[in-house]
Amino acid sequence: MVKGDYTIENIYQGGYSSLKPNYGLSESNVENNFTGFRLPSGQIGAPTKPDTANQIQQVNLLLNQGIVPIEVGALSPDVFDQIPRQHFKEINRMAKLTGAEISMHAPLMEPSGIDQQQGRWSEENRLTTENRFNTIIDRALELRENGRVPITMHSANIAGTEWKMVEENGKRIPMIDKMVVVNRETGQLVPLEPKQKLYPEYSPEKRQEILTKNIKPEIQDELNTLNHSEWNNSLSQVEFNREHAERIISDIHPLIRAKFLKVITNQISPSELNNEEQQQLSRVYSAHEYVKQAELSANALFNKAYKYGTDEDRKFLDEISIEYRKNLGIPKRIDILKDLKKQLSEDELQNYIIKSNDPGNQVAALLSLNKALEHVQPKMYQQVEKFAQEQSSKTFANVALHAYEAVKGDLSKAPKIGIENVYPGIAFSTGQEMADLVEASRKQFVNVATKKGISESTAKKAAEEIIGITFDVGHLNIAKKHGFTNEDLVKEAEKFAKYVKHVHLTDNFGYSDSHLPLGMGNVPVKEHLEMLEKQGVLKNATKIAETSGWPQHFGTSPTIYNLQGMGSAFYSTGMPPYWNQSVGLTQGYFTGYGMMLPQINYETQGAGFSQLPSELGGPRQGAQGSRMSGRPME
Repeated sequence: MVKGDYTIENIYQGGYSSLKPNYGLSESNVENNFTGFRLPSGQIGAPTKPDTANQIQQVNLLLNQGIVPIEVGALSPDVFDQIPRQHFKEINRMAKLTGAEISMHAPLMEPSGIDQQQGRWSEENRLTTENRFNTIIDRALELRENGRVPITMHSANIAGTEWKMVEENGKRIPMIDKMVVVNRETGQLVPLEPKQKLYPEYSPEKRQEILTKNIKPEIQDELNTLNHSEWNNSLSQVEFNREHAERIISDIHPLIRAKFLKVITNQISPSELNNEEQQQLSRVYSAHEYVKQAELSANALFNKAYKYGTDEDRKFLDEISIEYRKNLGIPKRIDILKDLKKQLSEDELQNYIIKSNDPGNQVAALLSLNKALEHVQPKMYQQVEKFAQEQSSKTFANVALHAYEAVKGDLSKAPKIGIENVYPGIAFSTGQEMADLVEASRKQFVNVATKKGISESTAKKAAEEIIGITFDVGHLNIAKKHGFTNEDLVKEAEKFAKYVKHVHLTDNFGYSDSHLPLGMGNVPVKEHLEMLEKQGVLKNATKIAETSGWPQHFGTSPTIYNLQGMGSAFYSTGMPPYWNQSVGLTQGYFTGYGMMLPQINYETQGAGFSQLPSELGGPRQGAQGSRMSGRPME
């Protein structure tokens, strides 16, 4: 719209912009924060302050702003427990009066049972978290007695694998940068990252290349090395005690060893031996103790190998166990060394006692066992996500079953548990890890439910209805500091999109979870929501704008900015104008009548109404007569 040597926007920018539905979408137009994806204002929720137990007051503040979906909860378990049970019922009443839809954010707890501070896992910790989640389910049911309340629970609260995006053969692929592993036997956490290896068998040129180019091995190689070293060190401890016993025995006369067996079988008394024989006998006892220590260690290693080895490892261990039992004189028909007097004949029992207590025989049997165990390499250390998945899936499954039983199997009232994705550096930060955790939790739910008499088909349906994902777009965006692009992030989200039941909308710049209003950072909100819409899950997902960072720093509500960011319509009909046009519309109201009747334009051209005489409807004084006087204008 050009007239002469000026354009309309130069003199009437506000009215012109107010008629552009996508105003604020261009990156160059920083006055507004429209993301390009529209959501009705009634679908954009907000959370209460997560650091206070006075959730009733917080809900009231949000209701006064006309917000419909509201998420209550406190992040600290101790603060959460200070919310009286009656307050949840009162929030329910407030929601009924206003038409609000309440969801809940559970406090941050580690579902796997790993204690981050102690750096180790225990089943007691896991059960404590499970029980605490169950009480949260009970309180959440007070919020929506006739509906399905969404409940967000963090997937993890422990350090985990860190990924980075690298280019390899012209393709962008994610690669592990750092890893946290856990000892499956003790639950101890160990940070792991690749380090340069400058071994003496390398040539000087190779070592120089490693230093210059900062070449490091793959992180998986580091994990394999850790497992290999741990196992070999344990075998070495067994061999140390066995060899020590063997050296002692080699210096003892066979007759003394024979008398030792008669002593322990009560055939003779030690007092019947002379001084020299008693001195030799004490050495046999010493060798016997070393053998017992080696035997205890070997048994522990066999137990670990069988427990954490592969199916092939177990078959091999079964075979060497047969040989070991034979060396110790244990008959084939004996399953366990308990009440042998009732299971063996007197001759069999005597043979077993002699063989199992003869230091020379024990040393030979242990040598054979220890050599065989060298061929087994159980993965004692495991990536923390794999270990945590096994434990956390138990917690989520049991909590979901508690929810199912609390509503007596009525899925129309059952809560929707959304396992929330977390940011890089925390376990389960990738799309596939989240998808695997949900599948494992659902499978575990079916296993537990069927044991309680629930049919498999009913259990599967319940698992799918109750257990899903809370997708936090801001958490995922922090992967940008490791080289991930918008396209990479959407691909990550696609891996778990079909499980999404709840969405946390927030913005940041990819380095910290800053909780900015939508459109004020670089989170690909539009692309994520379009993908969820395409997957068919967006419509039924509750959407909460987690933008607590704004009021903390600027002291104002972020609601209007979130409405602008999501381009919500002013009116419930969904028709224009939209909130992303609010800047232009406000300017238009104060500077004219919009693009239809821009007053300033008419005045500039000398043809405004203010210049017309009263006879033509203007304010200027005209002739003495009028069109109705019968006289022409003078």
